Amino acid sequence: MPYLWAFLVGGGICVIGQLLFDVVKLTPAHTMASLVVAGAVLDAIGWYDPLIDFAGAGATVPITSFGNALVHGAITELKKDGWIGVITGIFTVTSAGVSAAIVFSFLASLAARPKG
Repeated sequence: MPYLWAFLVGGGICVIGQLLFDVVKLTPAHTMASLVVAGAVLDAIGWYDPLIDFAGAGATVPITSFGNALVHGAITELKKDGWIGVITGIFTVTSAGVSAAIVFSFLASLAARPKG
């Protein structure tokens, strides 16, 4: 049953993204930013962690999880280190993912040939 919920919740997030493309006519960048902000807002009001508990990877894999990680790290470090934790917490939680994206993008650029 957990796989079904992960599929439905993750698929629902993807459907929302597709509707933002097709119906609202947002650009890919605006759609991505909207989903990141939605994840951040859901974490700030305390709804994203219960969603993760319920849907597992269905809530942690989509881009909304990045917004969740940003706010979650900032709030956790704010409680621990004060206001400087707002900045350091963002980097503590997301630095591995951002670093991996940079490294793998660079490696892909070495292997790909631009058309032109």
